[in-house]
Amino acid sequence: QVQLVESGGGLVQPGGSLRLSCAASGSIFRIYGMGWYRQAPGKQRELVALIIEGGSTHYADSVKGRFTISRDNAKNWVYLQMNSLKPEDTAVYYCNAHLSRYDSDPPTGYWGQGTQVTVSS
Repeated sequence: QVQLVESGGGLVQPGGSLRLSCAASGSIFRIYGMGWYRQAPGKQRELVALIIEGGSTHYADSVKGRFTISRDNAKNWVYLQMNSLKPEDTAVYYCNAHLSRYDSDPPTGYWGQGTQVTVSS
């Protein structure tokens, strides 16, 4: 079994900061990439940031320069530092990991349960 657990969401004023964390646990052989997605009410889930094996990162245009994704490979954790938050960043943020559970297991995506981020004065 694989489990992803997010933490760190909450209510913050515009211009503020939050740090999201996600811990991947269970039967994990290899993690190819980890990322953060978000879904606002009435909108489709969208990619926010991605970090792949080796450390390369990718960001949505809307968060470039404000958000930073990082990863602790030893602990299978991924973080999202969010600065200069805007009301339009309000959404449920989901952690995703693309991984294999054992040597011959095809890579599969797993999701966390989500954490609410609300940016409001």
